[in-house]
Amino acid sequence: MTAEMYLPSFYVKQKLAMTTNRYELVAAEPDGAEGRLMGLAQQKRLAFKEEVTFYADESRARPVFSFKARKRVDLNAGYDVLDEGQRQVGFFRKDFGASLLRSTFHVEGPGYTGTGQERSQLTALLRRVADIPFLSIHFDFTTPDGAPLMSVERQFKLRDRYTVTVPDERVDFRVAAAIAVGLDALMQR
Repeated sequence: MTAEMYLPSFYVKQKLAMTTNRYELVAAEPDGAEGRLMGLAQQKRLAFKEEVTFYADESRARPVFSFKARKRVDLNAGYDVLDEGQRQVGFFRKDFGASLLRSTFHVEGPGYTGTGQERSQLTALLRRVADIPFLSIHFDFTTPDGAPLMSVERQFKLRDRYTVTVPDERVDFRVAAAIAVGLDALMQR
């Protein structure tokens, strides 16, 4: 079963803004070039309840999906990914206990579940002891039987830029985009 909104590869580019974290979602062409703008995400900094809204374009006139924390303060926070009509299309959460040494997230969607973890234990440990903002971070999400769901790779750049690859067609673009943005926003804490 293919997800309602499936996109095999895209980029997440963080943009500078004073009071918000902003991200552009751009489709990846087969040759790796940037394609069309798929959305723009905006998150208010220092919000008490985590919520990120994704808009259709720069005008931010039409919200098309979002993710929202289920609770105000929770170390194992869970986030519902909601479509334009506020219907759940997926869910992800950080596994606080497993994340002490290597950040770990769980994801659920129609017909699949999976776990994502930082690929490199060494990079994970370096991030915990030194504030090196340009470290490459790679997450691999797999099903319980080890099949790949998606991967998120932060490129070695001054501003965050991620390549998101989604080999499993059951993973909705909105869920993959929410996780990629969530990884950046949540790991800054």
